[in-house]
Amino acid sequence: MTSAKKNVGVLALCQVFFNSGNSILALTSALVGFQFLGDDKTLATVPVAAMVIGTALATVPASLFMRRVGRRAGFRLGSLIGLGGAAVASGSFFFAGFWMFVAGTFLIGVNTAFGQQYRFAAADVASEDFRGKAISLVLAGGVVAAFVGPEIARFSVDIVPEHNFLGPYLALIVLLAITIGVLGFVDIPKDSASVSAEPQRPLLEIARQPTFVVAALSAVVGYVVMVLLMTATPIAMLQHDLSFVDTKFVIQWHVVAMFAPSFFTGSLMARFGKLNVIFAGVVILAGSVAVALAGTGLAHFWLALFLVGLGWNFMFIGGTTLLTDTYRPSERAKAQALNELLVFGSVAVASLSSGVLLQVFGWNAVNYGALPLLVIAVLALGLLALGNARAKAGVAAD
Repeated sequence: MTSAKKNVGVLALCQVFFNSGNSILALTSALVGFQFLGDDKTLATVPVAAMVIGTALATVPASLFMRRVGRRAGFRLGSLIGLGGAAVASGSFFFAGFWMFVAGTFLIGVNTAFGQQYRFAAADVASEDFRGKAISLVLAGGVVAAFVGPEIARFSVDIVPEHNFLGPYLALIVLLAITIGVLGFVDIPKDSASVSAEPQRPLLEIARQPTFVVAALSAVVGYVVMVLLMTATPIAMLQHDLSFVDTKFVIQWHVVAMFAPSFFTGSLMARFGKLNVIFAGVVILAGSVAVALAGTGLAHFWLALFLVGLGWNFMFIGGTTLLTDTYRPSERAKAQALNELLVFGSVAVASLSSGVLLQVFGWNAVNYGALPLLVIAVLALGLLALGNARAKAGVAAD
């Protein structure tokens, strides 16, 4: 096995543990917030928002830290911080502390900033031809997590008497401890002196490229729409008298749809182009909104969230791969950091907005809120495709 393939395999395994933890949080954190709060449930999604805010604030430091000390040390530090966050969240159950639980999810979010770099680490070690598939294969680790995370949550949800939902956070501590051990097998060298010495363009110059704008926008819109709908779903299902087992089923298949296409998303981009795959993601997300607005039965929630996951996959992987076309090796740390800051800063707003929209205006309002974002994505994709076509025509004329 070549070094690149070995690293991709180890990173994919770490992605399994990482996304298993995220599945546990997606399934339980809003319900824990709902459980802690009194009559006013408006803040029920604040724990999710705190996690995303932690991610947004840590994205730049995480990227720059890993550039300085290497990927392995960075991933281990992030996992250690996440383990501490899971411990704080677990402790909140004994003190009935909503804000202590929020602090725990914030620290878990800091770990997420590091964990989101698994896909970039795969891109760093892969050749240009293998890069799209490497990113897809690492994210495909989420398929296993789609079953592992929700099943852990289901079996551990009431394992501690009198402390419903504590078990999943104790399990999260174990997952993060295992991750720290597995990361010992990652062998990704730091940037060479020649790469570090390469000239770098100003960050604003990189960010002003139309391709960078569309790449970042694709990831932002895909993630924001996904979080907007996914965060509200467990509470919306509870409000419509659906059980925790039903919610587990919906979230589980949502995560499957997020990551199962990763086995072939890279091949689709190679065949049809990155922009076409991203556009397909926009269309699928629009379809998920249509399904969600059609009804509130179990089948509606299941299909809507399944389509959300699929659309996210195409937009997020497409955007991530497109982003790698916009920077030099010496520029990747700051370019990736800016991309992650834009994505998770936007997602933090979405996760806060999701709970407010749901409690104040209802489930339909959450879904309508996604539509303007999808329109913006279509316009941006169209403008970039038109610009690329004109550039090719100009080259051909010369």
